[in-house]
Amino acid sequence: MNVRGKETADETRERIAQVAEELFRRMGFAKTAVADIAAELGMSPANVYRFFPSKTAIVEAICQKCLTESEVEVAQAATGPGTPQDRIVAAYASILAYHKANFLAERRVHDMVQVAIEHNWQNIEAHKARIAAMVAGVLAEGMESGTFVPHVPAQVSAILLGACVRFCHPVLIAQNIDEDLEGQLDATVRFILRAVEAERAPLAAPARTAPARKGG
Repeated sequence: MNVRGKETADETRERIAQVAEELFRRMGFAKTAVADIAAELGMSPANVYRFFPSKTAIVEAICQKCLTESEVEVAQAATGPGTPQDRIVAAYASILAYHKANFLAERRVHDMVQVAIEHNWQNIEAHKARIAAMVAGVLAEGMESGTFVPHVPAQVSAILLGACVRFCHPVLIAQNIDEDLEGQLDATVRFILRAVEAERAPLAAPARTAPARKGG
């Protein structure tokens, strides 16, 4: 008979968070009680509280998992193929795509997202700092290759991060979901990057035609 081995504390915490997230998506955050999570897991509420002191603490764990998953996708985009400009666009586009796929398809998770943001401010700030560092790394590579003029990558990365908030914040994405966010993101990032791109040859001036002589 196939008997599952005894779970570690971390495995149990992960299982509780996973089931809780499924219930939050199905029933909504406000309507899901710890007792519902415990019943779904086949354990007592007291056992759930052994691993998480509150429902909010469960949301915090879910939030951290999502931040980590998103960072993995950003890292893949930042180190992927293409020009430095393409890779920076792809890095931010991966964040937009992640939020669309994981939070916006189901409106019931909106409250969960709000709670996660309110109670995970330090973790989210640390997440933003890691994203900025990844982008700064791409900017530094571009500077070394001559794609970008000499600049301070951390400063330019910070400007990009500030300009891209509406493409990275799940609530703001939800408010503007009917817009072409992907196109706006691409245009925003490339516009800012033009400020540090290496000088290009000026566009050729249109050919001038000689004025017609009067009298033929």
